[in-house]
Amino acid sequence: MPRVAIVTGASRGIGRAIATGLAEDGFEVALVARNRADLDAAASDLARGSGVSHSVNVLDLADTAAIGPAMDGILTRHGRVDVLVNNAGAYTPGGLDLPAAELETMLKVNLVAPFLFMQAALPPMKAQGSGHVINIASRAGKVGFAGDGAYVASKFGLVGLSESVYREFSEAGVAVTSICPGWTNTRLAFGSPLAPDEIIQPADILETIRWLLRLTPAVRIREVMLECRRSIV
Repeated sequence: MPRVAIVTGASRGIGRAIATGLAEDGFEVALVARNRADLDAAASDLARGSGVSHSVNVLDLADTAAIGPAMDGILTRHGRVDVLVNNAGAYTPGGLDLPAAELETMLKVNLVAPFLFMQAALPPMKAQGSGHVINIASRAGKVGFAGDGAYVASKFGLVGLSESVYREFSEAGVAVTSICPGWTNTRLAFGSPLAPDEIIQPADILETIRWLLRLTPAVRIREVMLECRRSIV
C-alpha cells in the first residue's frame, strides 16, 4: 500500500510544489484547496506518468465546520495517512487597526484549520505507530513584525500548537515539525524588499520536507527556521 500524504493549499505555490514532490516520491496525495480548477490542474500534473491515485478535495479552510467531514472522506478513500502538511494560509496586513472579522478569518485558516486537521489525522497515525505532521508556519511565527499583528498572532499560535502536539505524540511514534520560512517566492511575497532570486523558493521547502522524511524514526525535529541569505529584520 502506498504512503498517503494530505497537503492543504495544494493548488499553487508552496503547497503545489510539496504535493508534486511527494507524488514524485511515490506518495498518494490528497490535495486540498478551495479552487476546483486549480486543484484539477494540479492533480492532472501529479497523475501524469505516476500511476498513483491522487484525490481532489475542494474545501475552504475558513469553513471550519466542513473540515471534519472532509477529513472523514479523505481517510475513507485513502485508508491511512502517513504525512499531513498543513500549508494553506491566509494573510491580510494590519495590526490593531484590522477589522475583527479579518483577524477571525486568519485565525480560522492559519490556526483552527490545522488544529482540526491534526485532530483528525493524529489518532490514525498513533494507531499505526508512525506518521509526520508538518505545519508550514512563518518567520512571522517567531518575530513580531510591526503592522502585521493579526497575522503574527495566528502564526505564533501555530508554532505553539505544533510544539505542544510534538511533545504529546513523539513517544507514540508520530513526529510533528513546524517549518518557519522567511520571504518565499510566491504571490504573497509582493511586499518583499528582496528580489525573487534572493528569497526562499518553494522547492527549498519541499527539500526540507524530504530531508525530514528521510530521517530515522529515532530522530525528532521540532522546528526548522529558513531565512534568506541577505540579512533583513
